[in-house]
Amino acid sequence: MQNNDNTIRPFGLRDKVGYMFGDFGNDFTFIFASSFLMVFYTKVLGISGGMVGTLFLVARFADAFTDVTMGRIVDRMPPAEDGKFRCWIRRMCGPVALSSFLMYQTAVASAPMVWRIIYMYVTYLLWGSVFYTSINIPYGSMASAITADANERTSLSTFRSVGAALAGLVIGVGTPVFLYTTDEAGNQVVRGGATFTVIAGVFSVLALLCYLICYRLTSERVTVEKKPDTENLTLLATFGAIGKSRALLGIIGAAVFLLLSQLLINTMNNYIYPDYFGNARGISLFTLFSTLVILVIVAPLSVPIAKRFGKKEASAAGMFFSGAVFALLYFLKLENMWAFLLLSIVGYLGLGFFNTVIWANITDVIDDQEVKVGQREDGTVYAVYSFARKVGQALAGGIGGWALEFIGYESAAAAQSDSVLSGLYAMATIAPALGFFAVALILWFVYPLDKARVEENGAVLRQRRKE
Repeated sequence: MQNNDNTIRPFGLRDKVGYMFGDFGNDFTFIFASSFLMVFYTKVLGISGGMVGTLFLVARFADAFTDVTMGRIVDRMPPAEDGKFRCWIRRMCGPVALSSFLMYQTAVASAPMVWRIIYMYVTYLLWGSVFYTSINIPYGSMASAITADANERTSLSTFRSVGAALAGLVIGVGTPVFLYTTDEAGNQVVRGGATFTVIAGVFSVLALLCYLICYRLTSERVTVEKKPDTENLTLLATFGAIGKSRALLGIIGAAVFLLLSQLLINTMNNYIYPDYFGNARGISLFTLFSTLVILVIVAPLSVPIAKRFGKKEASAAGMFFSGAVFALLYFLKLENMWAFLLLSIVGYLGLGFFNTVIWANITDVIDDQEVKVGQREDGTVYAVYSFARKVGQALAGGIGGWALEFIGYESAAAAQSDSVLSGLYAMATIAPALGFFAVALILWFVYPLDKARVEENGAVLRQRRKE
């Protein structure tokens, strides 16, 4: 039901900005890990790419339990005075920031290899599977409690994506400037000393501040009364209902391939620009311009495009476009960094649109589930989706690490062989292209929530909440 408490201010820009800062905080740790944790493990701690890839997969098995457990906790616990979801941002913002900082302690590099590996496992699981989960699940679920209006939720999704883009801009542009230097032979190498630790500390503090801003500016307005006969539904019954949701299965499939492709690009950029093109500045330039494309072109157009054509329809077209551009990059075999950079940024247009509206797709899925079964499980549905995203993240990290090992990448070598460089180029282009095509096909043929279906579900729920 809609909360009619007159003391709660109407939905507006304050909520959008507040929700934006939530993902700004999330991605100060998430994007930093997605983009540079592999570099830290392989080039600072000296751990093999294959071992790191295995860690990411092990962590995802842990997430299968922690994500869903957190979703159930959010759904079953009674709301606190400051809301059902906002209270978790207040409780967990400190632990997630601190645990992220602990992952990047360069002093561990002098320890025996077995202790480096133990340290890697403990700190990564503590951050990703415990504390990040405990704040990200409530934060993501909170969108449906801030507003019940589909267009306003699309605005929240857009602002959330802007927050992620801003974090990516700060991390992607700023980090390489401080992280990389040039050795005497002219090769791009990672700085020694406490560089990684200091950068991680700065991002952890910024993450904490962003979470507190999100908590302060947002308000929960929508509450849904649980029916008495749904109070004691078991986890198995809940999963049974969720497993029958074509909408959720479709968006999960799309999300896995989307993250697999996007994070693989981010991972391989840390190798293709310094090693293939011999210019680490390309990492920062790609992040800068791809983010500007999202902020200046995609974000302002996302709401009107979604409203006119539908989120599903426009996203599928955008992902096919991105796949075509990255496939073209593969066949061109470019040796000029600027040409490669320009086409990569153009390819980000379609990806950027789907990334901008995807969080509104999740609230559409939650609405669709409520229409079908008469029960709303915001936390559990979002937890299942979050786990799927982490699978995509793990597969990207795992494939990236295994690919580096397969093509013979030598982390200690000043320069790579021609065959290794050719392998890096292929992994940075054709692999993401195939992933983008897969996303487009899943959205078009599997995901059922087109424009008409979303509008129909919204009308049904508005009528129910008036009763």
